[in-house]
Amino acid sequence: MERDRNLESCLLAMRLTTAIFMLVWSVDKILNPKSAQGVFATFYFWKDAPANMLMMFGIAQTIIILAFAAGAFRFWTYGAVLLMHLVATLASHSRMIPPYGPGASKTFWAAVPVLAGIATLFVLRNRDRLFSISEWRR
Repeated sequence: MERDRNLESCLLAMRLTTAIFMLVWSVDKILNPKSAQGVFATFYFWKDAPANMLMMFGIAQTIIILAFAAGAFRFWTYGAVLLMHLVATLASHSRMIPPYGPGASKTFWAAVPVLAGIATLFVLRNRDRLFSISEWRR
């Protein structure tokens, strides 16, 4: 398959910025489990989420996100990142729909184009070859 450097550069930029975006949330679970407990109580209906369990979630997520950033195990890591963000976006739907109702926050709508971007990365994962560990192993 012919290499398209423009496409590969764009996919790399999407992969790295998505990783940074996702790391903010995974690292928060590790460094500030109290904040994560508030998020879980509000959006995931888990009022008493144990801090040590959330820290373990954060560590697991961070490992997956770093592997994703490196372009490793693309089917699995891109799929996991897509699933993580899909769940988070669906969990916050009450803040998006209706967009102008009580308790609504238009800021939550930023998750929707990010979700589309991650879905695009998943679909085009085999074309995302620039600085990808999966390509170096070939």
